[in-house]
Amino acid sequence: MTSGHRPLPELSAALARGELSSADLVEDALARVDAWNRRLNVFLHVDAAGARAAAAASDTRRARGCLRGPLDGIPYALKDNIVARGMPATCGSRFLAGFVPPYDATVVERLRRAGAVLIGKANMDEFAMGSSNEHSAFGPTRNPHDPERVPGGSSGGACAAVAAGMIPLAFGSSTGGSVRLPASFCGVVGAKPSYGRVSRYGLVAFGSSLDQIGPIARSVEGAARALQVVAGEDPRDATTCRAPVPDWVAALDEGIAGLRIGVVREHLGEGIDPVVRDRVEEAIRVLEREGARVVEVEMPHTRFAVAAYHVVSGAEASSNLARFDGARYGRRADRVADLEELYVRSRADGFGDEVKRRILIGTFALSAGYHDEYYGRAMKARSLVRRDYEKAFARADALVSPAAPVLPFRLGERLDDPLAMYLVDALTIPANLAGVPALSVPARPTGDGLPVGLQIQAPVLEEARMLRVAHAWERVAGLGALPRLVPGEAA
Repeated sequence: MTSGHRPLPELSAALARGELSSADLVEDALARVDAWNRRLNVFLHVDAAGARAAAAASDTRRARGCLRGPLDGIPYALKDNIVARGMPATCGSRFLAGFVPPYDATVVERLRRAGAVLIGKANMDEFAMGSSNEHSAFGPTRNPHDPERVPGGSSGGACAAVAAGMIPLAFGSSTGGSVRLPASFCGVVGAKPSYGRVSRYGLVAFGSSLDQIGPIARSVEGAARALQVVAGEDPRDATTCRAPVPDWVAALDEGIAGLRIGVVREHLGEGIDPVVRDRVEEAIRVLEREGARVVEVEMPHTRFAVAAYHVVSGAEASSNLARFDGARYGRRADRVADLEELYVRSRADGFGDEVKRRILIGTFALSAGYHDEYYGRAMKARSLVRRDYEKAFARADALVSPAAPVLPFRLGERLDDPLAMYLVDALTIPANLAGVPALSVPARPTGDGLPVGLQIQAPVLEEARMLRVAHAWERVAGLGALPRLVPGEAA
C-alpha cells in the first residue's frame, strides 16, 4: 500500500515516529502521479521542485523539534480555482490558460504556515460549473474505481487524486455540492463547512453567497484535522464568521449515544437508486445500534432547491464572470475592431458551453422585467429551504441521507442532457442554499465495488456534531482506511 492510501492521521503518526520522512511522502506522491495521471487526468499542474523543497524544509524542522502542527510535511493538492502564488490557476478553462496569480489564497497561507506540502493543482469542471468533471477544457478526469466512469464534479480531480492514492489530502470548493458529490463517487471523505467558516479569499468566485472551500481526505479525522487548520475569521473576507474554531479532532470520540438522527423522507424516495437507498438505510440502522435515536423529518421545499440554485448561482456567476473580458488578464482576442468585439470574441472563444449556458441563465434572470419573476422567486424558495432546515433541526441533531441519488455514471452518459446532469446535485444543493455544514463519508460500496456516499448535515457552526456522526459510522463500518485501487492494481 502506498503512503497515499494511508489516512492522514496514520501518516502523521509515522512521521512522528521517524518511520517516514516528508521527502518519502512527496517522492511517493510524485511517483504515483507519474504512474497514473496520464490515464486518469487528475493533475493539471505539478510543482515537483517546490514540493521537494518544502518537504526538505519540513524534515529539517522535524529534526530540530520545531514542527508547525499536525499537517507539517503532509502532501496535499488544490482544486485549480484556489490560487497559490507562482502556480498556474486555470479554473479548468481555456480563458485562464497560462494565468499565474501573484498571491496565495488564505487557505494556502494557512496551510503553508502549518507546514503542509503543496504538490499541484487538480482538474475540475470549468469555473466549477459541472457535476461530472467532463466540462474541463483540459479533458475529463476519470474515476479511479472505474476509469470508464466519471469522478463527479466539480472537484473531481481533487477527489480522484485522494481516491487513487496520489495524495492523502486535497481541498476543493462547493457551490452546490462540488466536494460531497465527487467524494461520494470516489469513495473518500469530503466536507463542506458552514458558510463563513473558511475564508473565500483567493477562491475564484462562481456563486459568492454559495461558495465554500472544504477538505477531502481518506478518513473523517483527516478531514477534521485539515479543516481545523484552514478555518477561522479572515479580515480579507467579510463573510467569514468570528465564532471561535472548536477542537473538532478532540470531539470525534464523544460518540453519538442519545443524538437524534433525522432521516429526510423526501431524500430516500423517488429518484434514488435502489442500491444507494439500501446502503444508506443500512448505515442508519448501524447508527441506531450505536445509540442514536432515529427520527423522521420532512423537508418539503427542498424539491425547489435545484431550480432555485440554478437561478441564484447563475445570476451570481453572470456578475462574477463579467471580469473575464479579455481586457486585463486571461484570454484576449486578436485583431478586433473595437472594445465590444474584444469582449464578445474573448468570451466566446474562452468559455465552454456549460459556462456560457449558466451565464445566459443568470443574465436572463437578472434582466429588466424578469428579475422578480425569476431571481426574486428563487430567493423566496431559498428562504423556504432554510426554514425547512430550521424545522428539521428542531427535531433532530443531525440529518442523514444519500450524498448522491445515483451511482457513478459512465463518461458521456449525461453530457447531452443538462437537466439530468443538474439533478445529480439534488441532495447536496440544499445545504449550500442554507449555509449548513455537510459531509460525505463512504457507505458500504456496491457488490461490484462502486462507491456510495452517506451525507451527514448539521446546524450552522455545528461541524463537531457532523464530524462525530461521520466518525461513529466510519469506525463501526471499517471503511475509512480501505485502499481505493484502480482496477487491476495490486495493493
